[in-house]
Amino acid sequence: MTVPPLVLRVLGDGPFAETGLPSLAVVDDRSRRVAVARDVGALQWSGCGTAQSCWTGHRIGVYDRDALRCEHLVRSRYPVRSLAFHPALPLLAVGTGRYDGGYSFEGELLLLHLDSGTVVSVLRHEREVLGVAWLTERELRLVLAPCDDWENPDAHEQGHTVAVSRHDWSAVRSRAIEAEELAAPAGPATRRDHRARTRRFLADLASAAGRRWSPRRQVWAVESGEGGRVLAALDGVLAESWLPSGERDWVVEDEEGGRQLVLSSDGTSVWTNAERRPRRRDGRRERGAPWIARVAVDTGEVLETLDLDRSGTLVAGGSRVLVRPTDRVHGRSGRPAVFDLDAREEGPEVGAFDLVNHAFPVRRASSPYVLVGTRPDAPHEDKWIVAVGADGTARPLVPHSWEPREHHFGGPAAEIGRSLVYAGAVHDGVGLQPGGAYVVRRSLDGAARWQHRMDHPATALDVDEDTVYVACNSGALTALDADDGTVRWHTGLEIDGTPTTALSLAVTPHGHLLIGTVDGRILECSVRQ
Repeated sequence: MTVPPLVLRVLGDGPFAETGLPSLAVVDDRSRRVAVARDVGALQWSGCGTAQSCWTGHRIGVYDRDALRCEHLVRSRYPVRSLAFHPALPLLAVGTGRYDGGYSFEGELLLLHLDSGTVVSVLRHEREVLGVAWLTERELRLVLAPCDDWENPDAHEQGHTVAVSRHDWSAVRSRAIEAEELAAPAGPATRRDHRARTRRFLADLASAAGRRWSPRRQVWAVESGEGGRVLAALDGVLAESWLPSGERDWVVEDEEGGRQLVLSSDGTSVWTNAERRPRRRDGRRERGAPWIARVAVDTGEVLETLDLDRSGTLVAGGSRVLVRPTDRVHGRSGRPAVFDLDAREEGPEVGAFDLVNHAFPVRRASSPYVLVGTRPDAPHEDKWIVAVGADGTARPLVPHSWEPREHHFGGPAAEIGRSLVYAGAVHDGVGLQPGGAYVVRRSLDGAARWQHRMDHPATALDVDEDTVYVACNSGALTALDADDGTVRWHTGLEIDGTPTTALSLAVTPHGHLLIGTVDGRILECSVRQ
């Protein structure tokens, strides 16, 4: 029987792992605590974006300064701009916020209660809080961005400095600070970048504790290799390999990092593709050359690379690996076609791709599957699940949405028996609704055998002979009975009591579950008794 996962080992762990690449840190000598802020990143890349809905990657971690143990890890809706420990109370003030890109400066003032981990947002109306500092036990100085930049070209360099007083800050309730208390003239306010200083500070703290700080980021793919190896692709790393001993054997670094791993049929090599985001250089928007590589599993040697003119997502099925284009090349006409890595030739046309509608990575697939729209003028609509045959033909199987009146987005999938299990979300004009995410099992004749509804979109999915494992961006991990979709267990993913979120999953040949997390760690878990 399946049981909630028991973490057997953690790869890529280390001090401050929960906060990855930090942006700000402060220390409290009185309580011997350190507060660290960072953004663990978005849950989308050019080949997949469904899991981004309802996601925030902004984190505040509070650590014991001596043991470097994480005491609290909380989410923030907005980037963290400032942190300050109260001089006497077990309380941390957190200023957050950002410009919305078109008009307003949004944000919150959070109070994190260090005894309980409770977080309270105390401003009546949202404001970006650029700075927080305790003047006394009763007075908190705030530097607030202007409400907006309407008819104010200097708003991005200005701030309003005020002092707010309370007799007991630990008793302040949600939304208790009114706008009238924040009225003050605008003056110059510098937005400082603390990232470099913060990383040096954390490295020094780790060194003083006899440890080494080596930040890691999102693990986009995990796979089980021969002999108990664990393979991973993550931000800044095209591919890496870990030995059963827990030692990292080799690593292929990359400017941005790998997003997928597809093992060869004999297990001796793995295909991986690097992300290439558009960047502005000399006033122009440019994208680096696509990089798809085949890497030797035992040595990490890059055996070959493909010189393609466009970025793509790997589509695996049986012993075949295809590349589906994910961007358009200026001046190129016709419908995009997949590229067959084995035959080194173009396959069937599959239409345009977008990262929300057409993402459909199918694990354990007997043949390559893609989502294809039936309308060339609107390829995101009326999508069908299409199998690419050995002869290179595209064979439509079933409509992606089994509900004719609903538009469904793509998501992770797996093949089991003569059916597909896949996750997705139902489009709604005002955003994802409760129960709007799902996992469904579809027979290849189109029948929906069962469906499981969720409030948060899936980040990853895999199956074994009788269980479907699905991870959500809420941090939840769920096991479903593959036959009828009933919940076998449901849990929040944690490492040493601290919550985390799975970004990738793989069931190993030995029945263990590999989990790649948003904070750069890899878990090997037992899920069977």
